[in-house]
Amino acid sequence: MAGSATAERGARQQESSGPPLVRRLGPRRLRMIIVLVLAVSLLGAGAVWALYGSQWLRVREVSVTGTDVLTPQQVREAADVTVGSPLVSVDTDAIEARLREELPRIDSVEAVRSWPHGVSVKVVERTPILLIRKGAKFVEVDDEGVRFATVSEAPRGIPLLETATSSARSAAASLRRFGEDRLVREAVRTAGSLPSAVARRTRLVKVRSYDDIALRLNDGRTVAWGSAENGAAKGRALTALMKAAPAARHFDVSAPTAPASSGS
Repeated sequence: MAGSATAERGARQQESSGPPLVRRLGPRRLRMIIVLVLAVSLLGAGAVWALYGSQWLRVREVSVTGTDVLTPQQVREAADVTVGSPLVSVDTDAIEARLREELPRIDSVEAVRSWPHGVSVKVVERTPILLIRKGAKFVEVDDEGVRFATVSEAPRGIPLLETATSSARSAAASLRRFGEDRLVREAVRTAGSLPSAVARRTRLVKVRSYDDIALRLNDGRTVAWGSAENGAAKGRALTALMKAAPAARHFDVSAPTAPASSGS
């Protein structure tokens, strides 16, 4: 009896000895925690190796959608994604920045990782709304006034912009006051507010001054537009006027509440 009691006291003393954590948790729980920590560490190390060290999750292709004038190959070259690199290390923000810098024709772009082996790039190209002649070539201008590309052939259905020149006194004054960039923006606003049927038939947008913008259609008819203000109302007035006077050669919607036509 005395020996048994002594053994039990020794066991209790042994359990109560050691570091505080061991005393609180007990040897069995502590072993379980150690096993769990080791398991989690091994899993984490395996995940890191799978993402960065293995050949499983690496870039094998770059897919491109949304191109029209640009080619997918042009986009891939500008994106400069290293095939064979770990997919997790691909910087999609950097890809988008490179594309916007290298290809001004791109209006917006989205690059995403396409697990397990690809990068997907979706682009939206700028659409020209006006053309500016530059020697024998043409500069494309979008609806935000951005001059984004120079082409050797004029795209069909896009009107040419003719800005004021210093040969006219009023034109020169307008240029000094507003600057050519401002006049180009006013022409862009005008072109953007044209009814689609009129836009398709517009050959020239001529800006003599801020409030003196005119159109020339493919059949030679002309339109006095005035300023770029109230574009929607002017578009509606022009549509109604062209229906009411189909034989007229000149239309004036500079005052949309009092449009006029002349010639036949």
